[in-house]
Amino acid sequence: MLTWRHATTACLAALFAALVGLMLAYPNEAWKAALQGLSIWWDILFPALLPFFVISELMLGFGLVHFLGTLLDPLMRPLFRVPGIGGFVMAMGLASGYPVGARLTAQLWEQRLVTREEGERLVAFTTSSDPIFLIGAVSVGFFHDVSLAVVLAAAHYGSCFLIGLLMRFHGRKSVPTPMHITEGRQGIGLMKRALIAMHHARIQDGRPLGEMLQEAIQASLRLVMVVGGLVVFFCVFLEMLNVTHLLRGLAQTTGSALRLVGIPLELSQAIVNGLFEVTLGARSAADAGDHLALVHKVAVGAFILSWAGISVHSQIVSLLNRTNLRYWPFIAARLAHAVLATAGVYLLWTPLASVRSAVSAAFPQLGPSLETGAGVGGGAAEAAQYGTGLLPWLYTASIGLLLMVTSLLLLMGALYALGRPLLRLLFQHRPLSR
Repeated sequence: MLTWRHATTACLAALFAALVGLMLAYPNEAWKAALQGLSIWWDILFPALLPFFVISELMLGFGLVHFLGTLLDPLMRPLFRVPGIGGFVMAMGLASGYPVGARLTAQLWEQRLVTREEGERLVAFTTSSDPIFLIGAVSVGFFHDVSLAVVLAAAHYGSCFLIGLLMRFHGRKSVPTPMHITEGRQGIGLMKRALIAMHHARIQDGRPLGEMLQEAIQASLRLVMVVGGLVVFFCVFLEMLNVTHLLRGLAQTTGSALRLVGIPLELSQAIVNGLFEVTLGARSAADAGDHLALVHKVAVGAFILSWAGISVHSQIVSLLNRTNLRYWPFIAARLAHAVLATAGVYLLWTPLASVRSAVSAAFPQLGPSLETGAGVGGGAAEAAQYGTGLLPWLYTASIGLLLMVTSLLLLMGALYALGRPLLRLLFQHRPLSR
């Protein structure tokens, strides 16, 4: 008797066989799509992700993650119902982009530092676009207007924070993990407990620096290769669907949904592309047509960035494959994030108009031309050149964002931890009444 698993296996086998047949029928289109995916991986993803992967591995080995987790626990647990170590995952996810949050969460789960429900909450709100891609590729490279990064970043990252607050209601109260139990000892200051946690983590790891660095690079390269392979695969897959006109039906269905919310039907193809691959979807939204209102195109771009595409979803699933974390909380959070980010663009478009004008005045070479309305005098090649030139500065800005978010979280955690003793000290030393 055939089961559901047998039917699923047969459908997937037929799908991949059909994909091979299409690649043989359209070899030129498949080759160009593969080269496009390889270019995306080599030019953007590889330099943006590899250093952060290596750094995160080293920070885990030296116990710095445990140190930050102990300090941030008084902040992260009341807000997001995750241990303080989630603050490190949050900072790294915001600074380095989509798969990093899932990668770190999986590592924390393997070390028994988070429970299943805590890990599902973490992955849900730490999966976001990195600033390099949002500013350099989307705002400058695709839309040719750096000022749009203000609206996109506010809507995208602000929605991440809202998703974290919403996901705190996911699941029941979790049992404290072993690290929480060691942190709960009374009579020891917060900083001392953080140092003890870092020292114990370093002793348990025990690897010398050379071995740790070698293994961190090897593991990071394997993960980056997996990410690149998935990007190339989905670029080819989407191109095969495009050349056979199989996407038209899905685009028509999407257009019917867009009509209900007042978004132009011309953007339906961009959303369909973005459902599969975020880069192709964002580029399609930017190239949808000059006659469309810019706010609609940016809103669709925010939707695609927050949904992240099935390509990123596949990366997340592959990273979480060795854990017991479920996929459905992640996909529900992606849908909610996409809707919130889209609404955020419409809500913030007018209030942030003055900020956009100031950014355009500060970077006139990266803003729209007065004659054509297109970026950098209307030349796509010049826009790509300026976008590529911004990458080193954006890379530095991403590291700065990581340090800033971590410092802010540490400050908020310290204020939260010191607030009660300080209030108690003030009230105990009130002056005597006459």
